Amino acid sequence: MRKLKNNELGRITVDAFKAVEKTPIIVVLDNIRSLNNIGSVFRTSDAFLIEKIYLCGICATPPNKEIHKTALGATESVSWEYVEDTLSLVETLKRENIKVLAIEQAENSTKLNTFFPKKSEKYAIVMGNEVKGVQQEVVNASDLCIEIPQLGTKHSLNISVTTGVVLWDLFQKLQ
Repeated sequence: MRKLKNNELGRITVDAFKAVEKTPIIVVLDNIRSLNNIGSVFRTSDAFLIEKIYLCGICATPPNKEIHKTALGATESVSWEYVEDTLSLVETLKRENIKVLAIEQAENSTKLNTFFPKKSEKYAIVMGNEVKGVQQEVVNASDLCIEIPQLGTKHSLNISVTTGVVLWDLFQKLQ
């Protein structure tokens, strides 16, 4: 078995990415402080043809050297927008009939492995701050709270890892 070279991967161009039909998922970053985490979310969103990323609150925005380091150019392919207030954005998305899923450990949360998105719906996943998680008021305003089942001794995953797990799960379920 031989590893493939980058030019053998059949990747699409940025222009082709912008023109192709997107996965009906929006990523909302709620006060993410790490620029590396933000860049990683861009890169993962590119991989799964995510429609858009909203950067909220204290999130840094492109162009930024530290974001670029992990995004590897995905800030050019994935559509993004800065919105100061996450709660206002969530309320706007809900008015647009987008189902808002807070990705958080909460009472009565739905385990990711038991959640099955409807192909007729569009979803927004809200990813929270590295220390505080998704703001409680945003959790309250969300349509559903989704939790990744975890069985080890640690009680959380890094936000970039969590985003990758959730996007992969929803992406493959929507295929």
